[in-house]
Amino acid sequence: MPPKPHDTDEGAAIMVRLDDLLHERRMTLTELAERVGLTLANLSILKTGKAKAIRFSTLAAICRELDCQPGELLEYRNDAA
Repeated sequence: MPPKPHDTDEGAAIMVRLDDLLHERRMTLTELAERVGLTLANLSILKTGKAKAIRFSTLAAICRELDCQPGELLEYRNDAA
C-alpha cells in the first residue's frame, strides 16, 4: 500500500517512505520505536501519512537507526504539473 500524501499545496504532497525503508532493513515498527525512543503510536502516525510535522531530532534518530538520509524517508511529489 503506498504511503498517504501530506497535503502542502494543491496538487503537491510530501510522501513518507518509512514502511519501504523498514521492509528493506527487515525491521519492525516496534523495533524502530524502541531504538529511537518514540512510542509505537507516534511512529505509526508517521508511517501511515497522518503526521503533520516531524521534529529534526526525530528525523535524525530515524535516519541514524535506518542508516538513511532524510531524502530517502521523505519524498516531495508535485502532481499539479
